[in-house]
Order: sequence, then structure tokens, then C-alpha cells
Amino acid sequence: MLRKGARLIERDLGKDPLDEDDLRELVAGRDPREFLNTRNELYRRMKMAENPPSPSEAVRLMAKNPNLIRRPIVARGRDRVLGFDEVALTRLLR
Repeated sequence: MLRKGARLIERDLGKDPLDEDDLRELVAGRDPREFLNTRNELYRRMKMAENPPSPSEAVRLMAKNPNLIRRPIVARGRDRVLGFDEVALTRLLR
């Protein structure tokens, strides 16, 4: 991303997990369930597609299980891009 003039700050969620307050700030008014990793084993085992958790439960679960968080998450101001979406990332950098 540096070639686009953006500075990227990375965070290894395995070593430096997000707590519930961090997650609420990250979702910034969006439905936290959008941030759930639908490919995660716990997501499938709990059948979250059929029985989605409440927004507050989604935050709690992601704080406890960082692998439930969809990645990458790229934030700029209040805008967020979830997962690898080249078009959305390019738009975010404009």
C-alpha cells in the first residue's frame, strides 16, 4: 500500500488481540456480525449462519476467539473494508 501513499499499521491479533471495547470501536456503528469469519470452525460448529448471535454476543465471541474475526480489516477514518476486496481497498485509498 505504500506505493499508493498510504501508511499501513498492522496488528497481529494472535499476539495482540482486540478486547470488547476495541471491537466496538472498530465496528463503528456497523453490525458486528459483518465482522464474523464465516469460514471459521467455531462459526460453522455454532451454526451462526442459521442462528446468528446478537450484536453484543458477536463482539464477546470475537474478543474471546480472535480467529472469528474476518480479515483483513482495513480502516481509514470511519470507513472499513472487510476481507480482500481490491476495488473497495482502492476506493478507500482515494
